[in-house]
Amino acid sequence: MGRGGEQGIPSISGYDHLSEVPSAGFRNDPEVWDLVVVGAGIAGSALAFSQGQAGRKVLLIERDLKQPDRIIGELLQPGGYLMLKELGLAHCVDGIDAQKVYGYCIFKNGERAELLYPKEGFDADVSGRSFTHGRFVQRLRHAAASAPGVTVRQGTVKKLVSEQGKEWQDGQAVTGVLYKTSDNQEHVATANLTVVCDGMHSTLRKKLGTPDLKTPSHFVGLKLKGCSLPYSNFGHVVLANPSPLLFYPISSTEVRCLVDVPGDKLPSVASGALAAYLRETTAPQVPEQLRAAFLAAIDAGRLRSMLNKQMTLKPLHRPGALLLGDAFNMRHPLTGGGMTVALSDTKLLCDMLQPLPDFKDIIATANQTAEFYTKRKPLSATINTLANALYKVFCYNGVAAHEEMRQACFEYLKLGGIYSSGPISLLSGLAPRPSLLVMHFFMVALYGVGRLLRPRPTIK
Repeated sequence: MGRGGEQGIPSISGYDHLSEVPSAGFRNDPEVWDLVVVGAGIAGSALAFSQGQAGRKVLLIERDLKQPDRIIGELLQPGGYLMLKELGLAHCVDGIDAQKVYGYCIFKNGERAELLYPKEGFDADVSGRSFTHGRFVQRLRHAAASAPGVTVRQGTVKKLVSEQGKEWQDGQAVTGVLYKTSDNQEHVATANLTVVCDGMHSTLRKKLGTPDLKTPSHFVGLKLKGCSLPYSNFGHVVLANPSPLLFYPISSTEVRCLVDVPGDKLPSVASGALAAYLRETTAPQVPEQLRAAFLAAIDAGRLRSMLNKQMTLKPLHRPGALLLGDAFNMRHPLTGGGMTVALSDTKLLCDMLQPLPDFKDIIATANQTAEFYTKRKPLSATINTLANALYKVFCYNGVAAHEEMRQACFEYLKLGGIYSSGPISLLSGLAPRPSLLVMHFFMVALYGVGRLLRPRPTIK
């Protein structure tokens, strides 16, 4: 059993909060860890678990081990669930009131397009899963803590370090981290390999890469109660004005609504401007079956928001360190692809590390993982490109040509057959092939041109 964990993984009584993962003491720390993982989110916890199972000595450092409370990271696509299974962590969606998701319904002007996840060639349990984000993360953390060789510790990483525990400088190999615990004491963890996956607000990413960050919109999150979705066990996307609305189940009794608000500034919560915007602009476009619950959630007053980020990063190859998860790469969360990319990257990295007996030779380890940033691209680039492109197409900007493309995309998906199965297989992460993405981009464009040519004029 890993130090800092409990025997096995606790279940949730009444689907409440999971217990906090205990922060381990220092008595059994090795002089040098095989691996230090910065951040116990989706990628960090999965990586620590996998490497602990492989016999590595792993230190997993997390700023706050209490159950997180976020409004995204709640819908795991089928491709992400497959990666979870391959990592041996499928049980982490059990016991948290997770709901199976079988596809999407897209709504526009009273019409709908139904997109089912592909089933052929996959086990019966392969579907999407939606849940409360914090419950899923705690399950992953408890799984990591229970793995042999894994120590989980609460602390805030301040710096990367080089030899003798000095602050890392450009041109040196990374040999661990300096972190501060809750008693305000600083500690150095020396490691043969350091993986930074401290999330979207990473304080270390600029040491390991050059990011290009964009902030296209905010999500405002509401929790709807006492209602059922028009199509149970489906994600719902409403092509509203000015931007999409999302609805999906997060438990057997709750529905998450995410309202996309374009721009990097949000109407004021304190003045009531945000609530007014939701009532006057958004509510009339919410499906009638959900509208009363939507208005009740506004009246309840707990409006959550987060800034949506899109980020590419040019990695700087530093011996002894790698980036993973949202610290490395982000796409618009409209399509729910973030956890699929994170888990796929984690599985890929574990596969690349597997042949190494240990990580003591930093240069050999760097050579073994040198192609990580390249090998991840077929899946990550496909999901990222699709997410960012769909967000741009699905937003309403008042330009006639753009609305024609928006309508063409909706009608294309509504055709069914390969016109819906291809795009949903890309979005789900089950067929993340760039060639398939390019093909459907061109087919949508051609379909849009065809719409403009109908009806053709006749000569009398």
